Amino acid sequence: MKMENIGHRLKTLRAHQGLSQRKLAAAAGVSNATISLIEHGRTDPSMGLLKRILDAMGVSFAEFFSADERKLEKHFFMHDDLSKISTGPISFMQVGNDLSDKQLQILHERYQPGADTGQSMLSHNAEEGGIVLSGRLEVTVADRVQILGKGDAYLFNSRLPHRFRNTGSEDCVLVSACTPPSF
Repeated sequence: MKMENIGHRLKTLRAHQGLSQRKLAAAAGVSNATISLIEHGRTDPSMGLLKRILDAMGVSFAEFFSADERKLEKHFFMHDDLSKISTGPISFMQVGNDLSDKQLQILHERYQPGADTGQSMLSHNAEEGGIVLSGRLEVTVADRVQILGKGDAYLFNSRLPHRFRNTGSEDCVLVSACTPPSF
């Protein structure tokens, strides 16, 4: 098996088990850099090193080398599994880590009172939609502006200039989807 395949398989298995590189490295007694180098196909682990890493995940050589990658694909994500991709006045938590082979991005978004995406309108090659779970959100799409509240939703072609702003006095929380993933 090629180094890239070992690295890809290790990354897939690690993600499937909900482990960060840091947690796996600590459990295996190796550095974070070692896990990263293996996963990116930049180093070929010795059999002893690979065994230490696999032991830390409770996986045998036979399981690792014979595993069907589709069985390793993660399908369920607990709150702690969501990837924080932005924090601050606007926070985004994404379902899944690596969306490079996915067509859909799902986000849990939180806008603090007064937070907005900026005066410059956003535009990208996608479609997006969302549902407000709590609070109020002003959504501007092209020359149309609408204030949405709990239970209200939006859906539009993201090529149209758009922006989002919390006009309320409490956090606005929503779940959104974008296809293909935009960031």
